[in-house]
Amino acid sequence: MITIVNYGLGNLRAFSNVYKRLNIEHKISSDPSEIKNSSKLILPGVGAFDHAMTLLQESGLRSALDVAVLERKTPIIGICVGMQMLANGSDEGNLPGLGWIPGQVRKFDESKVPQMPHMGWNEVEAPDLPIFKEREEHSRFYFLHSYYFECETPHHAIAHATYGNRFTCAVNRDNVYGVQFHPEKSHHNGVQLLRNFAQL
Repeated sequence: MITIVNYGLGNLRAFSNVYKRLNIEHKISSDPSEIKNSSKLILPGVGAFDHAMTLLQESGLRSALDVAVLERKTPIIGICVGMQMLANGSDEGNLPGLGWIPGQVRKFDESKVPQMPHMGWNEVEAPDLPIFKEREEHSRFYFLHSYYFECETPHHAIAHATYGNRFTCAVNRDNVYGVQFHPEKSHHNGVQLLRNFAQL
C-alpha cells in the first residue's frame, strides 16, 4: 500500500488521481499507524521550507515517519519541497530538515538565471536507474521552485537539470528518494516515474 502523507500541505489528490488511473492501491493518510505500516510513502510539499517543516512537526507524524523510513526502511519519495525537507536545512528558513540525505537547500543565484522562480518544463539528465526507467528520450518534467538541493555526497545526486547552472533535481540514499520537479504535473514522464516508484 502506497500512502500519500497528509500533513496539511501539497496537492494530495493529484497523486491519488494518477494512482487511480494506474489502478495502483494507495491511500491518503494522516494516521501514524497507517504510515508506519505502509509499503511505500509519498511526502508532498509546496511553498516555504519552514512552513512545511512546522506543519509536519505539528501533525504528529514525524515520529511515525522516522520509524517507517529509518527503522523499517520503507521507500519514500519527497516531491518538490518534500524533497528539500530531506536535507539538513535550507537557506530559505531556520528550522532543521529531516536530515535523511545530507545536504543543504540553496537559492538560485538570481544574477545567473532568466527569472525567479524557475517555472516550466525542463529536460532532466538521469542515468538508467529503476526510478527513471522507460521514460522518453530527452524527457522533460515540470518545475516550480527557487531553491535546489546541494548534496554533501555527490553520488546521492541521481539526476540534474540546467537553469543558469546545472543543479541536482533528484536525490537518493538507500530507501529515500526525492525529486524537485512535479511528476503529478509532468504528463507521461511523470506518470511513469510514479509507476516506477510503486514498483521499486
